[in-house]
Amino acid sequence: MRYPVLDAIDRIALLGYEGMELMADVPHAWPGDWSEAHLSGIRTRLRERGLVLSNINAFMMNAVQDFWHPSWIERDAGFRQLRVQHTKDALRLARFLGATNITTEPGGPLENGMSYEAAMTLFVEGLQEVLPVAEAEGVLLLVEPEPGLLIENADQFLELADRVHSPAFGLNFDIGHFFCVGEVLSNTIRRLSRWARHYHVEDIAATRVHQHLIPGHGAINFGEVFSAIQATGYAGWATVELYPYLDDPDSAGREAREFLTPFVAP
Repeated sequence: MRYPVLDAIDRIALLGYEGMELMADVPHAWPGDWSEAHLSGIRTRLRERGLVLSNINAFMMNAVQDFWHPSWIERDAGFRQLRVQHTKDALRLARFLGATNITTEPGGPLENGMSYEAAMTLFVEGLQEVLPVAEAEGVLLLVEPEPGLLIENADQFLELADRVHSPAFGLNFDIGHFFCVGEVLSNTIRRLSRWARHYHVEDIAATRVHQHLIPGHGAINFGEVFSAIQATGYAGWATVELYPYLDDPDSAGREAREFLTPFVAP
């Protein structure tokens, strides 16, 4: 996050990764900064470095406020619409760059005094506005449950899935997030396999505090995790997400790849 996007592409390629996740945010590909030359440059550099886009990350909106705001469940309709429009723009960005999916937040932080049901209604309404764009662009919109936000666990995601009916809707399964909320990962991977279209990978301490760690530094059993994923028949991307390691991302990325490679089928 402290490097321009072309530098980030170069560094990730040098670490030996086959794909990368691109942020639809500053400083990489925030829609407000788009130009055809900028996007063509990203596409060209990816091709030159032999990288495929595993995902477009449209979760955070630091260009406007922060990781979680504007959210899908803001009381202020105008502020909420910024999230809706950003997601539409990210879907179009994904199609232009050749990514098959984008990820978004699971509603957002529940505001004081707002009921779960009222927030869920706003979230579903927003998704219903965006999903036709996803279908038209041929890009999947993947919701990513997160501790402390509207959708945290498997039961809540399944409730959401019952309310949303679109071939473009799916799940970004963040392994660490489900671990934080006490899920048995192998069971949850099986339960949600129908919707899982992309995985985020990081480790979490035994305390289950939501702090992303380099795989191998926490308590997650990655042998069990990847065995469970492979048993579902999944053959897509697993993206290492280590955004806290801003000071030395290269070392974090290198160590993560070395640790995880034995678990990943060719």
